[in-house]
Amino acid sequence: MDDDLAKKLRHLRLYGLLEHWDEYLAVARKKRYSPVRLLTHILQEEYKIKRENARQRRLKLARIPELLVMETYPFHEQPRLNKKRILSLYDAFQYMDKSQNMIWLGPTGCGKTGLATSFLIQAIDRGYTGRYVLFPELLEELYASVADHSEAKVMKRYLSYDCLLIDELGYIEVEPVQVGLFFTLMHKRHRRKPTFITSNFGFDDWRAVLKNDHLTAALVDRLTENSYVINMKKCRSIRPKRKEES
Repeated sequence: MDDDLAKKLRHLRLYGLLEHWDEYLAVARKKRYSPVRLLTHILQEEYKIKRENARQRRLKLARIPELLVMETYPFHEQPRLNKKRILSLYDAFQYMDKSQNMIWLGPTGCGKTGLATSFLIQAIDRGYTGRYVLFPELLEELYASVADHSEAKVMKRYLSYDCLLIDELGYIEVEPVQVGLFFTLMHKRHRRKPTFITSNFGFDDWRAVLKNDHLTAALVDRLTENSYVINMKKCRSIRPKRKEES
């Protein structure tokens, strides 16, 4: 390939064609492709490359700390977990089209985050945008936005994600304004886009966490109206334990 053609391919952002030019020509010669078949082959390969690059960009923007997928979840270590139901929800993939929330409740280390992450990654793999955020970090960002008057911008960003995973609801002191902003975000996403939440606390304990009985009741009502609640309270911790130092 001469420099002029390479320059034009870069301008057109056909980087896959630029990188695999010699490979495509070799395949065409070996399999005796017609011009039409060669062009079709090149376009199909370029399409695959662009789709994969876009998927990788969405994954990066989602800020998922650990890319846990359903295929690696250790169901054999959680006999009390309804594996059939989990896989049925996963395979049906209706939660995006129907804007259905998913809520995982259970003790520390039982695999809530791993399962929630696998559903988020599935949505991203299928072309949707997504975001992972810890509950404390979300509240901190919402709270900070009030100080610099950027709450509308921050709220708009979190509303824009097709799928939002809020991990580890609980364990922090919250301010009334934080609870109000969190409720507003959940209210605006309600029945529009799915939200995933993991928590070590049951719904009855959320009142103690959010310190507002009225808003907590309204929040739970909205979250559970169109959702799947995965009860993992009887599941045990599967988190690897560190060996004690001798």
